Amino acid sequence: MDVDGLPIVGASVDLTKLAPIHQKRTLAFINHFLSHTVDFLNKFASVCETKLEEINVRIQRIETSLCILEAKLSSIPGLEDVETSELNADPTPSPPQIVAKVDENMVSEVKQSREVFEEKLENPVMTVSQDPRYAKYMKLIQMGVPPMAVRPKMLAEGLDPDLLDTPNSPAPEQNHNTANESESSDTNSEFTD
Repeated sequence: MDVDGLPIVGASVDLTKLAPIHQKRTLAFINHFLSHTVDFLNKFASVCETKLEEINVRIQRIETSLCILEAKLSSIPGLEDVETSELNADPTPSPPQIVAKVDENMVSEVKQSREVFEEKLENPVMTVSQDPRYAKYMKLIQMGVPPMAVRPKMLAEGLDPDLLDTPNSPAPEQNHNTANESESSDTNSEFTD
């Protein structure tokens, strides 16, 4: 024993005279240590997995927006002649480049959306608010006329009054037959007077 009364383990101690270590107490300490260590590692692993999943989602969003941006930029005529050497002439060192694997499905979706966008540019769709048949009724509503008063007028002219609720929806195509019939009935009524 030393000055404080603690046993000194060393070459001068006879191990045969020491009391045995309680095995149950030692096992309880080891069991407690292992269970707390495993709990900590499980919690740490789950936190890391959730953070990695969040980062993965962010990276996928960035990749998608990058593909869309590239598609938009490639659709602009005249950008093929622009050189990027002027932009890279910066004296500041560039950050390390991250190479991302682009999914083929994502590329095909971007191409399809680009084709749809180009079709819309080629064939612009007239909305209800732009259609001259509906424009006068929209203007009446904007001036304060109650929509319930405008609906019977629209029905009388053969227009759908439900389209007043959705002014940005595509306008229905004009029926040339009904337009011709109304013109012929107008001309007949002019001659009958």
